[in-house]
Amino acid sequence: MRVARTVVVETPPLPRKFFRVFVELEGMYRNMVEQLVLHAVREGIASFTRLKALKYRELRNLYPQLPSHYAYTACQDASTRAKSFLKLRKKGLVEREYPEVNSVSIWLDDHLWKANDLTSIKVATHKGWIPLEVIPHKQYWKYVNKSWKLASEARIKLDRKSRKLLVYLTFVKEVEEHRPRGFVSVDVNENNVTALIDGTAYLFETDMKDIILGYYYRRKRVQEKYDKVHGIKSRVKRKIFRKLREREKKQDTRWKIANIVVREASKRGYAIVMEKLGRRPGEKMVFRIRDSQLRHRIFQAAFRGMQEAIEEKAREYGVSVVYVNPRNTSRLCPIHGSKIVYGNESRIGKCERGGEMWHRDVVAVWNLLLIALRGDGSIAPSLAGLFVDGSPVPLGSTAAHDPTRVPRALWARRKSLDETMNSYKMIRMNI
Repeated sequence: MRVARTVVVETPPLPRKFFRVFVELEGMYRNMVEQLVLHAVREGIASFTRLKALKYRELRNLYPQLPSHYAYTACQDASTRAKSFLKLRKKGLVEREYPEVNSVSIWLDDHLWKANDLTSIKVATHKGWIPLEVIPHKQYWKYVNKSWKLASEARIKLDRKSRKLLVYLTFVKEVEEHRPRGFVSVDVNENNVTALIDGTAYLFETDMKDIILGYYYRRKRVQEKYDKVHGIKSRVKRKIFRKLREREKKQDTRWKIANIVVREASKRGYAIVMEKLGRRPGEKMVFRIRDSQLRHRIFQAAFRGMQEAIEEKAREYGVSVVYVNPRNTSRLCPIHGSKIVYGNESRIGKCERGGEMWHRDVVAVWNLLLIALRGDGSIAPSLAGLFVDGSPVPLGSTAAHDPTRVPRALWARRKSLDETMNSYKMIRMNI
């Protein structure tokens, strides 16, 4: 299995003479992409090979000074944009007849760029080959030192304010997926992610509700202030929204939790079990909800986004991911199979048959594990060897009933579960 990761590195500020060359190159590349996108959308072409066959010769005649492979990569870029636009238009999600080419990064193949060494590259332009130094950072060295290889494709983007280039390098690695010896079941919720690891349920608090509502009220204040003065589509308002960085904060949360969960599964040789939510789970969840704020929270929580981050990280470590039917996973007792009755807005419920108390998120991860053990066919232990504590003591200190809560302030600073829990124990001892 081939895994790819993209790393962005900067160049030092370029001399004006060299930077002017890249400004000219970007202008010609942008014109090619704009022409190709318009033609592709007008003719309904989503295939790169077809677009190249139709327009390659015309582009070479228009820009004979450019290396020939820029026509090739421009076709790749344009076909990707056209395919996305045509797909959205088919669903009725676009307002314009043709897409706009706003942001441009120049696509390069192995004929248009070369790596000289670990800290420098050279790029082919209409003025010949230009050498560029790149400033490596920690993430870059991580991939270099862990047997990742540079792919043949790359991209460059101009930073006009500082006269720098942003170089998008792709690292690839072949990963062999191992056969699981057990499972780590993961349940994704609005305000936490719960993982069952070797019989212990760890509840990672994400505080996603507070993050979403915080940005919701900030956006609302900005809209009230600027909509009446500058209009709904004002540039000032969009600029302020970009500075809020809500998406970056959510992504940081997802990747850090994914990193911890996948590392623990990889260390044990386990697979990861998650609920099969479907393509748009948010729409199903809010179908009968009328509270606009709650609907907004559910959509913005992006449960599938958390699952996709775990799945993407799992590919890097060769950890397999199993999706199972989520029906009744938080409603049925894992021991007796009977209904669990929850109080109003409570996450603690009682088994109707056995009388034991269960935390809703703990029930979910145990049931996900049991479903996987029944139907996966792996070499994981069978149900006969599985011990689930059925103590009827309400919220007793058992792995089945009471999750181990991990505050955001702890897991966000650590890279492994062991470091996080050791810090947690030290804090509890000091208290």
